[in-house]
Amino acid sequence: MAELTHLDDKGAAHMVDVSDKETTTRVARAEALIRMQPETLAMITEGRHKKGDVFAVARIAGIQAAKKTSDLIPLCHSLNLTSVKVNLEADANASVVRIEAICKLDAKTGVEMEALTAASVAALTLYDMCKAVDKGMVIESVRLLEKQGGRSGHWQVQE
Repeated sequence: MAELTHLDDKGAAHMVDVSDKETTTRVARAEALIRMQPETLAMITEGRHKKGDVFAVARIAGIQAAKKTSDLIPLCHSLNLTSVKVNLEADANASVVRIEAICKLDAKTGVEMEALTAASVAALTLYDMCKAVDKGMVIESVRLLEKQGGRSGHWQVQE
């Protein structure tokens, strides 16, 4: 198992020094799922929600969240993202919305936390906009799907 990099030899938390690392193109892809009542999903996809385009607002929230990750998560480096994409896809059969976030940059450190934060906040925003009609929604399976770049190279979830 890999060593924890955010702890020094005495166990104290610190920001990892990446100054000696090579700048490479880095990409991370993460997802979150949000389950809801079929009626709630139909309201969203048919454009009948009183608050407007729920997917558009969730997409913007996810993009903003990726840009603010270092403000939200201690010890994350602030990064100059070159691309953030947040895609929302409704699956009426499963009554779920799948949110995928893809973040990209050229840097000395990875962009996994930004992708995970984008997917999470997009799901939270979707929940917030729909909670008046469906308090039982469940956000689940927030996870990293893939990362590319850096010393560890390419990694992808095995399903």
